Amino acid sequence: MGFGRLERPRARAPMSDINVTPLVDVMLVLVVIFILSAPLLASSIRLQLPRADGAQASAGAGRPLSVVLDAAGQAYVQDQPVADAALADRLRELAARQPDAEIALRADAAVPYGRVVQVMGAAHAAGLTRIGFVTEPVVLPNRELPAH
Repeated sequence: MGFGRLERPRARAPMSDINVTPLVDVMLVLVVIFILSAPLLASSIRLQLPRADGAQASAGAGRPLSVVLDAAGQAYVQDQPVADAALADRLRELAARQPDAEIALRADAAVPYGRVVQVMGAAHAAGLTRIGFVTEPVVLPNRELPAH
């Protein structure tokens, strides 16, 4: 009868290489999260934009100038707060640099219409006549959005 050897087999040596696969997986997930959340962080001013059906982005050339009115009526130009007295001067400076620029006006839904008209008047007086209103799209149930 052959019983074979009675010696113990040698134990494997511990692995000295680092397994980077889990690290790469975590990094890829973080990159995807960053890519998806970056457009949401474009403006730090919190607004409740009004909703409008059929709203779509214009195909104008260049990046529009950002003018924001928060719920309290405070104006921001290019995400920098601007006092009412300095608003027209700031818009004139921007118009001198880019005379054919378009303004992307983002106004909170709680802002009175009169305040929006004041900002539009200041922009028009500065020579900026192309004004676009930024809104949230209305999403109706069981309706597909048009492809752009």
